[in-house]
Amino acid sequence: MSAAAGDPRLAGARRAPRRRMRLSWSDPKLRTIVWQVVILGVLAAIVCYLAANTSRNLSARHIATGFGFLAQPASIPIGETLLSWTPSVDTYGRAMLIGVLNTLKVAVVGVVLATIWGTLIGIGRLSGNWLIARLTAIYVETLRDVPVLLQLLFWYTLLNALPGPRQAFHPLPGVFLSNRGIKIPLLEWQPSHIWVLLAAVVGVVLTLLWRARAARRQAMSGTRPAVWPIGLLLIAVFPVAVWAALGAPFALDVPALRGFNFRGGGTITPEYAALTLGLVVYTASYIAEIVRSGIQAVPHGQWEAAAALGLHRGFVLRHVVLPQALRVIVPPMTSQYLNLIKNSSLAIAIGYQDIVSITGTMLNQTGQSIESIALVMVVYLVFSLSISAFMNWYNAHIALVER
Repeated sequence: MSAAAGDPRLAGARRAPRRRMRLSWSDPKLRTIVWQVVILGVLAAIVCYLAANTSRNLSARHIATGFGFLAQPASIPIGETLLSWTPSVDTYGRAMLIGVLNTLKVAVVGVVLATIWGTLIGIGRLSGNWLIARLTAIYVETLRDVPVLLQLLFWYTLLNALPGPRQAFHPLPGVFLSNRGIKIPLLEWQPSHIWVLLAAVVGVVLTLLWRARAARRQAMSGTRPAVWPIGLLLIAVFPVAVWAALGAPFALDVPALRGFNFRGGGTITPEYAALTLGLVVYTASYIAEIVRSGIQAVPHGQWEAAAALGLHRGFVLRHVVLPQALRVIVPPMTSQYLNLIKNSSLAIAIGYQDIVSITGTMLNQTGQSIESIALVMVVYLVFSLSISAFMNWYNAHIALVER
């Protein structure tokens, strides 16, 4: 028998009951839990009261509730759609889907163009050329102080001031500018084009995989395999080879003047063009300042060290400065993307039928105001959370990791 087992003091210590934890209001953890429970309870009570009060008032006025109206036929005329639309036949739900797609069409194109144009303006403000630096500074300082709604009205008025179809401007073959919109040639889609598009997607995926492999190879051996020749073969040559193997189908639907209007081709309506152009020009003025501040946040010694190696200034900007500046640029850029999407709701002022415009018409026809507004809120919430999640992922992906 060991000494520890025979020691009565140790045996008593083993038999001693554990002390119970005493809850005291002086404990900060307890206070935190209690206050959180109280706040959640108050919020739940407010929500329940508002819901019950709203339901009671709607019942007293014999107003139907629920989302069943989305399955009813909608007599809403929609001029610009990405899906087929027949008034009084298609439903309100399809009308809302068309509104969401119209909003996405503005948001996606606007975000891409505003990023490119704002980046160029921001770099131009730091240019050593006096004229470019002054012109870009005037652009930023002027457009940021003009309300975005006023800019949308300006572009819409300007586009409607273009001549009619018979006197339309003809800057490029198959392209016409008139007060009816911008007419452009369209590719006549054929089933074989799906395989070409699929080949292009496969080429992009394989190029990204090869790029990742080249980066790992560089980290291990110090030598990086060439990426651009493989990328050129996969993204450009491979789809072209598939297209040629399928018989090289290619036909353009070119617009032509027939009577008082154009027939054929595709149309960029004045409403869509004015909305996209106004949002891009306005948002780019803010993005330019974000890019400029991000570049200036990079220590000047990076420029001097690259210049000492004999690197060209443009190469230094693309491969040395901008990758470091992204750490400063990406977080505020997210806010500008969200602002662009939310500002697209001003489309109703110039007659573009986005989700807000279509929902407003639907609200007037059905009287389902709460449900309609709730659907719009959910749509914009999904847009905002999706962009924030993507930008947070990208920001974490490009973050510098200290080893």
